[in-house]
Amino acid sequence: MTNGATNGTAVTSPFDALGIRSALEERDLSKQLRMGPLEKIYLLWVSGGSCDGCTVAVVGATNPPVEHLMAGIVPGLPKVELLHTLTSLEMGDDYIQTLRMASQGELDAPYVLVYEGSVFDEDLANDGNFYSLGRDPETGSPISSTEWLGRLAPKAAAVIAIGTCAAWGGIPAGEGNPTGSVAVMDHLGKDYRSAFGVPVVNVPGCSPIGDNFMETAAAVLLFLQGLGPLPDFDELGRPAWLFSETVHRHCPRAGYYEEGVFAEAYGDQECLVELGCWGPVVQCNIADRGIVNGTGGCMQMGGPCIGCTMPGFPDKFSPLFMTPPGSLLSSNTSRVFGGFIRRIRHITMVDKNRTPRWEGVEAPSGWARYNTRPRGPITLIHKAYRAYQHSKIGG
Repeated sequence: MTNGATNGTAVTSPFDALGIRSALEERDLSKQLRMGPLEKIYLLWVSGGSCDGCTVAVVGATNPPVEHLMAGIVPGLPKVELLHTLTSLEMGDDYIQTLRMASQGELDAPYVLVYEGSVFDEDLANDGNFYSLGRDPETGSPISSTEWLGRLAPKAAAVIAIGTCAAWGGIPAGEGNPTGSVAVMDHLGKDYRSAFGVPVVNVPGCSPIGDNFMETAAAVLLFLQGLGPLPDFDELGRPAWLFSETVHRHCPRAGYYEEGVFAEAYGDQECLVELGCWGPVVQCNIADRGIVNGTGGCMQMGGPCIGCTMPGFPDKFSPLFMTPPGSLLSSNTSRVFGGFIRRIRHITMVDKNRTPRWEGVEAPSGWARYNTRPRGPITLIHKAYRAYQHSKIGG
């Protein structure tokens, strides 16, 4: 509650709505839809059909950390006023008041709407609702998260769908679900544009990489600040610089696939395709970015890729951990050609593991378990190769 002070300045409680507390000193509503430079921006986080895994992922982000954005110490970016059920001091009606102010255009700065989870079809809930956040002060009826999305999206500077549930529908939208769940862009439609003309931005993953979201949010904020162009997104609204490559291209096990060597059981170090890995066709950067602070991730920890960043997840990747049908052709082809390549490379490796001083004799190593000296045709192959290699010396 706000109270009048003796000097005429309003005094607020830490449990008052964030919008009221933040706008107390100055209520210049002309700043709502003004491009940067901005002193601050609101980030309103609303959840739908979610397990809160996206929230957990973002808390672990390091590039930049959430707390640096909230403290306003990231160079070039405005201070972020975060409204999230896990971080906000206010509760109940005071919490909802900030959302209500945003939907009515009463905040003193632009806001970015982040939606976590799939969007429920509340018409299927009959007399109840699948998920609600607060009550309407006039009717007393619950306000669903789907309704909040409809109220907040038109006035938002940008809408970011975080996680596969929000980006594509995810597990709650799987075949046979009773909630009619869809993605944010399914609900808002192809023609949706934010107040600043930005379509829905999708950062998929189940859960997403926290740094992927923070990096995308920072790039969007730089655009809203007027310090950079709108980042490059692909045809599905994903950050193109993060989701243009497949998992396989950067997988630490990709070399095994190339040589036609595949893991037979979990714990093996070889390629995991025949244990149900969809990495060759899945667009995701977890193999080179890791899951938290540049470390970990599915393949690094021995788990196959199940396609959780893709719009077809989970239905088109089920049953999980089963050999993908396409690998019948691709992996067997790799076995044939890769097996030949692997043997050719081994022949070269044997030669390069020997110094010229050891020609015709065994290496003077007490660790040798068997005769490693190349013999017969292999020796002739290496002599011909070296002759050709040395013929290039001097141009």
